[in-house]
Amino acid sequence: MPAPTHPVRLDGRVAWITGSSRGLGRVIAETLAAAGARTAVNCHASRDQGEAVVAGIRASGGEAILVAGDAMDEGEVDRMAGEIEAAFGPVDIVVANATPFQPMKALEDYSWEEHQTMVDAFIKSPYLLAKRLLPSMKARHQGRFVNITSEVFHEGMPRFSAYVAAKGGQIGWSRAMANELAPHGITVNTVAPGWVPVERHDEVPAADKDAYLATVPLGRWGKPADVAHAVNFFASEEAAFVTGQTLIVNGGRTLW
Repeated sequence: MPAPTHPVRLDGRVAWITGSSRGLGRVIAETLAAAGARTAVNCHASRDQGEAVVAGIRASGGEAILVAGDAMDEGEVDRMAGEIEAAFGPVDIVVANATPFQPMKALEDYSWEEHQTMVDAFIKSPYLLAKRLLPSMKARHQGRFVNITSEVFHEGMPRFSAYVAAKGGQIGWSRAMANELAPHGITVNTVAPGWVPVERHDEVPAADKDAYLATVPLGRWGKPADVAHAVNFFASEEAAFVTGQTLIVNGGRTLW
């Protein structure tokens, strides 16, 4: 019996990760590139950071380009998709990770504009990406969508209603799309991280971090790589028979 090949490789695939100039998105892009994917790193405002991610991937022997633009704008999505196709060919893997500022406040203190910002990030953006890329995926009978959601939907986190509602909508949209696209060989899954501290959490009080960590059954902080490896699995051929699923990566905080 021949020895198995190294699992969870993405050689020959083209991956587009939105919001990947820093934080979780950066590590997801680096991980998919290390698995062999030709990787499109996306930034909106932080072009220097995006270029640094691309340079790091290339220095490690991977293939990457930077596509700068707003993943919540249809014209920008179309332009960026064209740039990726010109450089690498058709997109095989889409990771919808772009996220806006996430204010926490009482329900009556939110504005509808804040709700709309969340809906645009977590429902409109994945929709625009799918609308643009599906014709090619359907023609090739292959494709992977991995939407980054959050544990907050599963725990119904208080004082976060706009974010929780939009994440719930994202999960519902993903489940419906999984059923719709399955006959075309295209899978749609979601990864729901717990609190994984990245750069934007640097100013969070230590007491808040300690209180959260005390609720994690595995007794440690999640790392960006924990999330990235879950994404890598869903993007791979090993996950070809898995669709419509949510993998919660939070050390056991939500056991269902």
